[in-house]
Amino acid sequence: MGAPGTGDRWHVEVDRSLCIGSAQCLHHAPDRFHLDTARQSHPSAPHTDANERVLEAAESCPVEAIVITLAENGEAVFPPEE
Repeated sequence: MGAPGTGDRWHVEVDRSLCIGSAQCLHHAPDRFHLDTARQSHPSAPHTDANERVLEAAESCPVEAIVITLAENGEAVFPPEE
């Protein structure tokens, strides 16, 4: 996957039915994700500017629980549509 588009806005969500609390997202983007008391990840802000660290966090998630879409049209950023 290439670098995020300049000026893009993203919608970031974590599918908590998939999240296993590995905290890889915190390792890559500690200011963009946090774990709750059940060790489930949450984005700090569901809408954010395109950000390489957020993309790296999504790519590093062992269960692909982080979903990123373009805020303007819902097009998949990660995981990419097949």
